Amino acid sequence: MYAERASRLSGAVVWTNTPSGPGPGRVLPDGCMDLLWYDGRLLVAGPDTRAHVTEGGAGAWAGVRFCPGTAPALLGVPADALRDRRVELTDLWPTARARRLAARVNAAADPATGLDEAALARAAEAGPPDPLLARVVAALDAGRPVAATADALGIGARRLHRRSLAAFGYGPKTLARVLRLQRALALARNGTPLAETAARTGYADQAHLTREVRELAGAAPGELLSGG
Repeated sequence: MYAERASRLSGAVVWTNTPSGPGPGRVLPDGCMDLLWYDGRLLVAGPDTRAHVTEGGAGAWAGVRFCPGTAPALLGVPADALRDRRVELTDLWPTARARRLAARVNAAADPATGLDEAALARAAEAGPPDPLLARVVAALDAGRPVAATADALGIGARRLHRRSLAAFGYGPKTLARVLRLQRALALARNGTPLAETAARTGYADQAHLTREVRELAGAAPGELLSGG
């Protein structure tokens, strides 16, 4: 069973998941990075370019999902170094430091609360996020072309690409595709027909939407919407 709530850290989400049965699961790309708790250990999920298929093992998971572009400053690692990866926090931080944070999370009332508190503490140490990154996400999520976004920010296409790699894990074109996928699925899950969803989210037509969903999510829209 999956459940989520807003984090005390602005823009982040705290979630828990206990698989209801055996078999793999599917985590769709969303432009985010997560700090994960499983069986007393802490891991980091990097930004995905394709659906991540979980192993479907038993046991509860908890996580804090950071909004796009914010996790690298909190975790001290560029997003592109973790693209399409799940790694132990001890692989990224000195072992003693990672274990102290794990102990803090494990000592909390529950892992989700511990992760939330850890995220707040890291944010206080790291300082406020770069406001330019939020502007990039807002522009691309609104469907603005990459070139127009770079021009509006006054940083140029090449610099935008470099900044995007470090902050989001991939270039702005891929980020735009991922954000559009999430917008389309949100509309479709609320009952909007696929043809209308495609038109409202900037796809050429329903066939284009279907191809993009298959490529990024690894399944047809109907399969995702039915919970398959």
